[in-house]
Amino acid sequence: MDITGNTVFIPGATSGIGLALALALRERGNTVVVGGRRTELLDRIAAEHPGVHTVRVDTTDAGSVEAAAADVLGRFPGLNVLITMAGVMRVEDWHRPESFLASAENTITTNVLGPIRLIAAFVEHFQTLPDATIMTVSSGLAFAPLKITPSYNASKAAIHMLSETLRLQLADTSVRVVELEPPAVRTDLLPGHAENEHAMPLDEYVAEVMGLIETQPDAREIQVESVKFLRYGEARGDYDQVVAAINAEDPHGK
Repeated sequence: MDITGNTVFIPGATSGIGLALALALRERGNTVVVGGRRTELLDRIAAEHPGVHTVRVDTTDAGSVEAAAADVLGRFPGLNVLITMAGVMRVEDWHRPESFLASAENTITTNVLGPIRLIAAFVEHFQTLPDATIMTVSSGLAFAPLKITPSYNASKAAIHMLSETLRLQLADTSVRVVELEPPAVRTDLLPGHAENEHAMPLDEYVAEVMGLIETQPDAREIQVESVKFLRYGEARGDYDQVVAAINAEDPHGK
């Protein structure tokens, strides 16, 4: 993925990593469209950041995704980058189904079905372009689990394997598939997580990501240095130690 000159749609970018990445991409000369469910947040972003475009989209609603895709492509027919940022993370206790089932279903719908719907809405258009990128968003927790967030871990592992497989299927097209793998980052993904001393500061994370995109335009996975502890535990042979460490030190990890 080139660092500049793109038209980028980022659903789920009204806060946190998504918004910070949207602003960083805008600063580098990209046309950026931010998507989200809450119109008041979209209106605020448009007012505070002139030049950032917005569209309402709820990725848990197939009709909303279709309508948003038609809107975005109607206004920006040169759209060539999709970043499937939308996602939720919830603490769950699986000892009692009544305490976790609704949360688990919502997490899978948002974190797995949402990206699938978004990719389905744009993949044909992308194949008509000389160069296009689908950037999925998994997590370091796709590779080592945080015990308090079972459905989140599972959803991000699904996104990792989906990314791997789509890359194989789309290898005969002009569409690149890139997987962004965040570590714990100081955002409001979980209550109190923005103050988590074990998490990476948001501005540092986005700066490192932008640097990786610029210096490694053909990368299949965007991995800041700190996520490699989680990503490669099994390959290094210290997976059990990695799992023990993140569950002992970071009760609200990403």
